[in-house]
Parts: sequence; C-alpha cells; structure tokens
Amino acid sequence: MSDKQGISNEFRARADQLIDVANRQANEVATGQVSASMMYATARFNAFQVAATAETSEDMAEEREHAVNYFTEQYRKMFEDHFDECLANFERYTGRSSE
Repeated sequence: MSDKQGISNEFRARADQLIDVANRQANEVATGQVSASMMYATARFNAFQVAATAETSEDMAEEREHAVNYFTEQYRKMFEDHFDECLANFERYTGRSSE
C-alpha cells in the first residue's frame, strides 16, 4: 500500500527511522546542527551511491552534472512539499499559534 504521493510504506519507514535518529540528536544539540549534519550525511551518501554505480572514475565524472541536477531537484521538490505541509499544519506540528 502507498500514499497519495506514491511512497511505499517501506520507503516511509526508512525515512522515519532516520528522522527518529535526528529527533534523538535534537534532544542534545540545536535542531539546526542536526539538520546540517543530516544534509552533510545525505550528500556524502548520495555521492557514494553515484560512485558505487559507476564503472570507472571517468564514468562518474561524466555523470557529475546529471547527478548534481537530479539530487538538487529532488531535494527541492521534497523540501517544498514538506515545507507546505508544515505551514498548513503549523499549530498541530509546533503547538504554537500560526498568527
């Protein structure tokens, strides 16, 4: 079963596990620091993923522009969707008034 965005339960569960780690870290340090660490880790993992699927370093170099565009476009779409969700549900998510 998947939700309206076509995201499977398994996909969402993996994301939720990563968010759980971030939430635990946010109990110890500022959320901005956790966010920066998560972005760093995501960039590092995605660069590795491109390297792991390339046959040679030359192939990886040729893939650079496409990979950068793909990952930044995907992040932007996901961020905008979640930003809008948080904005629409500001009070429910933060416990603060939206005014």
